[in-house]
Amino acid sequence: MRGGINKGRGFAEAGFVVMWSSGFIGARLGTPEAGTPTLMFWRFLIAAGLLMAGVLLLRRRLPTRREMAVQGLVGLLAQGVYLTGVVGAIEFGVTAGTSALVAAFQPLLAAALAGPVLGEMVGRRQWVGLAVGFVGVTLVVGGDAWAGGGAPLWAYAMPFFGMAGLVAATLVERRDNLREDAFEVGAGKAGTGVSLDVALAIQCTASALLFAALTPFWGGFEPEGGTRFWAAVAWFVVFSTFGGYGFYWLNLKSSGVARVSSLIYLTPPTTMIWAYLMFGERAGLLALVGLLICFGGVLLANLGER
Repeated sequence: MRGGINKGRGFAEAGFVVMWSSGFIGARLGTPEAGTPTLMFWRFLIAAGLLMAGVLLLRRRLPTRREMAVQGLVGLLAQGVYLTGVVGAIEFGVTAGTSALVAAFQPLLAAALAGPVLGEMVGRRQWVGLAVGFVGVTLVVGGDAWAGGGAPLWAYAMPFFGMAGLVAATLVERRDNLREDAFEVGAGKAGTGVSLDVALAIQCTASALLFAALTPFWGGFEPEGGTRFWAAVAWFVVFSTFGGYGFYWLNLKSSGVARVSSLIYLTPPTTMIWAYLMFGERAGLLALVGLLICFGGVLLANLGER
């Protein structure tokens, strides 16, 4: 029984790493074609529509006002704020490596706040694993981060802004999950008793509204790109929204914040694999060394979980 549970958790964690990494590829595909709010508006509008249709067909329980408020806030922070910062920074000239490096602070910050905010104990071995993982990420993206990209100085603050949004969303969702204590992995329940598809539908709707408010001032509603733009939108909807965010919240319900956050260290090297397969970009020796260190850090962090 325990082996089956561990196998299922391992599949969910692997799925999260692969799908979360796809977001950087989607940003590369889409931002040359349209502004960040335009790209994200269409992404979340389509995702919300598909999720709503599924919710109606499956006749899911309608959420309460409190549940809608919690999931809406989580969506604004984890999708709206995070993507505005990370994807927007890439649009304004910050290299993808620099954005990934800043986003890699998320595990350390989330683990630091998990104790005082959630009461989750983070052991010494987990802290060592998180620190080692961060060193690995630094090696993976270091060359790109310090090569210089000609972006305005204020643009470098955007990834920090986005990273803080994801941390806040993680803590809000996790705290609400612990408060209700009603999640069951096999049934696909969210911490508030809302099914995962309903939670994602609310989150995507909130994000679509946020980007709809930003779009008139940044890019406009009508995309300038053609087939490439819609390919990027489809990529985001399928891989990053349904896959990345779905696996993220699924893992968060069954594991501690430190364990799930440590998996983010594996996303920059996994992004390298995506980039090689799609764009022919080859990783250097320093990146490969960093890849091995990332795996070691995640292993340490997860072995330290009680």
